[in-house]
Amino acid sequence: MTASRLGVGFALHPDLEYLELARDIIERDADYYEVNPETLWRKREGRLERNDYHDLFHKFLEASRKPFVAHGLEFSLGTPLDEEGEAARVAQWLERLRDDHGRFGFAWMSEHLGWTTARGLQATLPLPLPHHPEAVAAVAERMRLLKSVVPTALFENWATTFVLDDPAGEPAFFNAIARTADCGILLDLHNAWTQCVNFKLDAREYVGRLDLDRVVQIHVSGGSMSEPRMLASRRSMRMDSHDGPVPEEVWALLEGVLPRCRNVRGVVVERLNGTFINRDVEALAGEVRRAKELFPC
Repeated sequence: MTASRLGVGFALHPDLEYLELARDIIERDADYYEVNPETLWRKREGRLERNDYHDLFHKFLEASRKPFVAHGLEFSLGTPLDEEGEAARVAQWLERLRDDHGRFGFAWMSEHLGWTTARGLQATLPLPLPHHPEAVAAVAERMRLLKSVVPTALFENWATTFVLDDPAGEPAFFNAIARTADCGILLDLHNAWTQCVNFKLDAREYVGRLDLDRVVQIHVSGGSMSEPRMLASRRSMRMDSHDGPVPEEVWALLEGVLPRCRNVRGVVVERLNGTFINRDVEALAGEVRRAKELFPC
């Protein structure tokens, strides 16, 4: 049986200008809210603690009584737990997440697939993994830790500017992780479409090879093409930059995949703070309403 639907959600970014610009969408159109846990913390004297946005977003919860879900970025799913310093970092991270979950009661927790920390190196965004059994095992071990805090845990499929294995094999890699960890998938359709644009794959076929029964949440968003001067080859690549309208190709993927995702509980229309101004708000609200027509609560 499918658990109850939350409907169509919207992200709460820790940015007062963004929250004011998107106020009508947040208060009127969104059925639930998605927050990045790390944006609710600050480091003081080597310890992570609640910051001011933690309290502000809890006021959103008290005022709206709408559900919250967590969407992490920096847990670094691909980093082995036995790396030097990881045990202490992970313990702090999970301690904070338990506190967040106790206060917000997350319906589910998702995390970006990839790695952000490795042997003292720090990446700004999660980087890809090889499709090896060792990577599957490392990610599954971390997903089990997330499940120990928030029982419904998901990982998000990536959009990368380079690959370590055949990108056509990514759906099978994702399925292996979900099966080994017994966890869910956050299907980001713009990520999937971006990956297929950049590596010349068929997006419908790529998405269709995923275990869609594992999909609990779907993201739709927009992006842009990179400047040709960024690469020596002068090639322009699709970027998952969340800085524009949802492309029609992504809407078409959403319409096609929703009937096949039997356990999906929520959709989120993503837009990054700082990428729109007042005159863009109505179009963004229209995207949220369009998603609600496709996925009524």
